[in-house]
Amino acid sequence: MHPMVKPALRRAWRERQTVQFGVTPAHAVVVGPVDTATGALIELLDGTRGLPLLREEARAIGLPEKQVDLLVNRLTSAGLIDDPLAAGPAAAALRKRAGALDRLRPDLASLSVIHPEPGDGIRRLAARRAMRVQVRGAGRVGATVAAVLSASGVGRVEVLDGGCVEPWDVAPGGLPAESVGERRDTAARQLVRRSAPDRPPRAAESTAASGGGEPGLSLVVVAPRDGLAAYAPDPATAEGWITTGTPHLYSGVVEATGIVGPLVLPGGTACAGCMELGRAERDPGRPRLLAQWRSGRRGTVPACDIALATAVAGMTAAHALSFLDGELPASMGSRWEASLPLLDWRSERITPHLDCLCSADGKSEREHTSGFGPPHDTMAG
Repeated sequence: MHPMVKPALRRAWRERQTVQFGVTPAHAVVVGPVDTATGALIELLDGTRGLPLLREEARAIGLPEKQVDLLVNRLTSAGLIDDPLAAGPAAAALRKRAGALDRLRPDLASLSVIHPEPGDGIRRLAARRAMRVQVRGAGRVGATVAAVLSASGVGRVEVLDGGCVEPWDVAPGGLPAESVGERRDTAARQLVRRSAPDRPPRAAESTAASGGGEPGLSLVVVAPRDGLAAYAPDPATAEGWITTGTPHLYSGVVEATGIVGPLVLPGGTACAGCMELGRAERDPGRPRLLAQWRSGRRGTVPACDIALATAVAGMTAAHALSFLDGELPASMGSRWEASLPLLDWRSERITPHLDCLCSADGKSEREHTSGFGPPHDTMAG
């Protein structure tokens, strides 16, 4: 082990013998009492020394050897220690791709703050390369989500959409102005490739990571250009994902409201069918409205404020990455909305419906979600 105090956490002395690691309440840790010699030892925990050399350094400043192990164990228990050489073969392979790792260093620093175990950050970052995500929609929201996921190290990001790029599809972080007139799927594929920190994994890598054959979808992000299909999704569209157990996350902008969620874990959390049945119970006029909203051809460009779309895309990508990294974000079984001009984010819990065929009803949340997210040993190698 080459212990390193996590450099992403800013260090400051609260008082003479108390050190605070981190700034924000969500991640800050206070350690004390810390005497002057131990403070000097903390300065040596920079990842360049193994434990034997650190013990020698401790003797040189008048500390017993066991102080090194006690300090390292204490800081590790507090989630403050990383190991720049840990985390298995996938992480070692990422370290060898120096250019890609340099692009991803801010993401790695963030993951090191979130996940306390030494090496957890780079292990999860390396695991993203073996993942396959499909984004349904290449408008202002969907294309930006795809670009962010690719830039975050997700190895395979596929974008599905039809038609050609229109001027109103262009967005910073999404499809560029020079793509207007190109096929949307082609333009989105080029965007994903440009955004990636590294070349996509070769077929042999993908096959090995999946245990043979085409890797399955880790997640589908449903981000249609017409945000109505995210706000009031058609259950028929999701039938295949429910059948195959594919997690999917809805996202979009309708009129002047941004939507993130729900993240649907099939068989575990409420799906589009549960959402539609529940709303129909509360509002008997809802089915008639839906039929009219979904029918006919619209001749106007749907409203989609560029700043709101960018915010929704960022939030969606963050929720998607949290799930891909093994967490269960707040969009799981819930939808978050923000409306212009006040932009107050609010959540609505989507509960499983007894009459829905998705089989999510009647289970505890622990049973619902225990099988989702990449397992720890898979990420390690």
